[in-house]
Amino acid sequence: MAKPLSLEKILFSQGFGTRRYCSDLVYAELVKVNGILAEDPDERIPTENLQLEVDGESWEFHEKAYVAFHKPVGYECSHKTSHHPSIYGLLPQPLVERGIQCVGRLDHDTTGLILMSDDGQFIHRMTTPKKNIGKVYQITTADDLTEGQIQHLLKGVVLDDDPKPCFAKACVQRSSRVLEMTIVEGRYHQVKRMMAAVGNHVAQLHRLSIGEYHLPADLAEGEWRWLYPDDLKQLSVSLADS
Repeated sequence: MAKPLSLEKILFSQGFGTRRYCSDLVYAELVKVNGILAEDPDERIPTENLQLEVDGESWEFHEKAYVAFHKPVGYECSHKTSHHPSIYGLLPQPLVERGIQCVGRLDHDTTGLILMSDDGQFIHRMTTPKKNIGKVYQITTADDLTEGQIQHLLKGVVLDDDPKPCFAKACVQRSSRVLEMTIVEGRYHQVKRMMAAVGNHVAQLHRLSIGEYHLPADLAEGEWRWLYPDDLKQLSVSLADS
């Protein structure tokens, strides 16, 4: 069981500002701990199942942040964007302040599931091909799919920057122009380049799942939610691994 921490340190760890500012939040009577108004920033608080309220906003304590986000079209997965707004602008400021990062990126015109965390080891485990964690994309193609194109994807295609072929782990055709493709690697623009290599073109791209964790049906575009231990198990990663 985690040792109790001072309220000031708890607020600081959650991204609510500098330690001095976090103390000032308490002195200004803007912090509640499990529904009770806090008075002393140095009070030591058990963190298990801790519920905070900071300046009227509810906040669950998480020692490390693990988040699922439904990326909308037209946003970049970067703090320093080139031509489009950043997805970080859609997140609560405390998450941004504590250094949350994307676990891999999606292109600005790609939608769907993206994971985010401030746990560097977790990010590494989720992005290394050695873990063999599949990612399922729903691809809408510009032209009708052929059986030959699908077989080519499964057997492997060579991209122009690497002689080593990359493979689709699985392909499920949903309609004449909709394919669900599972990949393990995460090369630059990989899905789009794989489709181009077999003579087709991606018109729309949406990530459905990572591991056994599927984008929740009730998670709207631009929204996020915490991931809990049961969710991480679906990702084939446990908190003990990270």
